[in-house]
Amino acid sequence: MAQPFNPSVPIYQQLCERIKNKIIRGELKIGERLPSVRDLAIESEVNPNTVQRAYRELEESGIVEKKRGQGTFVTQEPDILQHMREQQKINHIRFFVTEMCEMGFSEAEMLDGLRDYLEKKEDNV
Repeated sequence: MAQPFNPSVPIYQQLCERIKNKIIRGELKIGERLPSVRDLAIESEVNPNTVQRAYRELEESGIVEKKRGQGTFVTQEPDILQHMREQQKINHIRFFVTEMCEMGFSEAEMLDGLRDYLEKKEDNV
């Protein structure tokens, strides 16, 4: 069964995020071939055109490269992947901070909460 999609965000964007996260986690390595459009469409239970759009977005940003007759591959440019990793980190931090501010937490409360969480997380590992 495919991982569910958020109905308020376009599916192709969610596929892009999932692929980026796989690269960041090391599930997809530099130069590794991505699943074919058809295979990912079946796996994700989406239309192949949606996967094609996600691959096109990733290609335009330089994260993946299309090789004619061979498929789509993670770029071999470490600088592009490092930039993507930093951008993903900033996006997640921005989301976290925005949500916390909307709930009325101060910067100090957020930092204290993060420190407490990370300390407890280390104890439970």
